[in-house]
Amino acid sequence: MGYQFKTTFWSDFSIADIFGEDAVKDTYKRAFKEWKDDTVYVTELSLVLNWKCWQHYERGNESLSKLYSDLYYELDAWCLDHLKGDDLVYYWKTLD
Repeated sequence: MGYQFKTTFWSDFSIADIFGEDAVKDTYKRAFKEWKDDTVYVTELSLVLNWKCWQHYERGNESLSKLYSDLYYELDAWCLDHLKGDDLVYYWKTLD
């Protein structure tokens, strides 16, 4: 993977997975609200949502995979609308 985590998002969502979709949605809402103004953290949130989507897809859990996909695209659209300059470049390069 090569990416060095800077947050606990992966663990947070792994715990939320156990409790189901409402817990995942709540975890996302709390993380976004707290970290949307931090480019590094919001970028990592986007990465984690994408990775979780694929993790659940590979495990055959369509419901959680779709939820993570929907959250990823929602956050991606927000980032593309709100990140500017070097912040947007960081987002693109990190997600690439």
